Amino acid sequence: GKNEYDLLVIGGGSGGLACAKEAAQFGRKVAVLDYVEPSPRGTTWGLGGTCVNVGCIPKKLMHQAALLGSALKDAQHYGWNISQPVHHTWSVMAQSVQNYVKSLNWGHRVQLQDKKVKYFNIRGSFSDPHTVRGLTKAGKETIVTADNIVIATGGRPKYPTHIAGALEYGITSDDLFWLKESPGKTLPSFILHVSLECAGFLTGIGLDTTVMMRSIPLRGFDQASHISKKNQICFTTQQQMASLVTEHMESYGTKFLKRCFPTKVEKLKSNRLQVTWKNADLNTEETDCFDTVMWAVGRAPDTKTLSLETVGVKTNSETGKIIVDASEATSVPHIYAIGDITEGRPELTPTAIAAGKLLAQRLFRHSSELMDYDSVPTTVFTPLEYGCVGLSEEAAVQRHGSDNIEVYHAYYKPLEFTVAERDAIQCYVKMVCLREREQRILGLHFIGPNAGEVIQGFALGIKCGATYPQLMKTVGIHPTCAEEVTKLHITKRSGLDATVTGC
Repeated sequence: GKNEYDLLVIGGGSGGLACAKEAAQFGRKVAVLDYVEPSPRGTTWGLGGTCVNVGCIPKKLMHQAALLGSALKDAQHYGWNISQPVHHTWSVMAQSVQNYVKSLNWGHRVQLQDKKVKYFNIRGSFSDPHTVRGLTKAGKETIVTADNIVIATGGRPKYPTHIAGALEYGITSDDLFWLKESPGKTLPSFILHVSLECAGFLTGIGLDTTVMMRSIPLRGFDQASHISKKNQICFTTQQQMASLVTEHMESYGTKFLKRCFPTKVEKLKSNRLQVTWKNADLNTEETDCFDTVMWAVGRAPDTKTLSLETVGVKTNSETGKIIVDASEATSVPHIYAIGDITEGRPELTPTAIAAGKLLAQRLFRHSSELMDYDSVPTTVFTPLEYGCVGLSEEAAVQRHGSDNIEVYHAYYKPLEFTVAERDAIQCYVKMVCLREREQRILGLHFIGPNAGEVIQGFALGIKCGATYPQLMKTVGIHPTCAEEVTKLHITKRSGLDATVTGC
């Protein structure tokens, strides 16, 4: 018989909603199926996916709360009389953030209704390649059939279940953003970027925060050597680019337990959590008490209830992610997957949105345009932000060889840091280029205030194949941090061997 819908999207996050709304614009009959499984701590939320509810949106708003705290300290240097000490109230911030997120949940529902997209708040699983069987929270069954099905269920945080007490007493970022009361003294454990971002804003609003990291910070971002400047003297050092972020965080007040890993979490009679960990450098066992322990050990694709094996959708046995081709197609005709759930794709909201729209256009508007995942910009919203686009230095060397790479870089001091006498030793910009005559820019890395805004602007040029000479002809806006990118003729080095030509 005839399938009920032209398109069924499983997952109401950024990518899934974008795909559904785009398809509906072409007059197609579309449905979205979405259900949020409560976290182990019982946290749940509405339509919109990770970004809206427990990711980008609440994270950036709480990051902004921390930046305002820093601005209050700076304000005194600029003549503002502010009574000390200032105090932050978590419950006020949390309520404001949560109210805004709920407004977005409602907005998504209204948009679906306006575009005549049917919304099912049910947990679904495949019965056959065209049929999904759904169950409501009350257990009522709904059968949905569609010509085309898109899987966009994203991922959920993992728990280190090998650590005693981790599941019983720990939380993840899924829970942190929905806490009604302050988390108090907090231990974000493991060193994914969300751990640093959360630690940054927790420190910024005045909470005692300690990050436990087993290995390098910001794994997957630029880790190459650079020139470090201290006391106005330039010298060569094998220091990781990503470690500049954590260096600033330490000076900002965040504590770090480096090369340490937790072994157990116990709840005391006082309701505080006693964490035991192993110090790999000292080969000792140590303990401390915290009010909150937050795990950041990665995310797992949310596929366990979909019964993908029933219809033959292939996944990577190691990651659990769905294997797709360049057109987002899975191993089963007419079943597609987009976003964080797919193997080898950036786990970023904008890429999921763009991929979803393009997929709908290929399915229903006879388009042939594929999603281009090359040179996608991103930013880590730590107290001193880190933005990047394109290749890291080590990736460029691996792809083109060290003899074919030229690196331009410099430290700088934002003007707004001067009057406030803020330390700017970690403010740094690095550009990775091909050494050939054109010197095409392969990657740009920027650490400093408003890194996301800076990188967004330069991302267009790099996407269009900008070269180093073209950038040097670009007039900077003075005085801005972004201007520093246009002045990178000051210092350069070739490959991984640093040579200072000026400071």
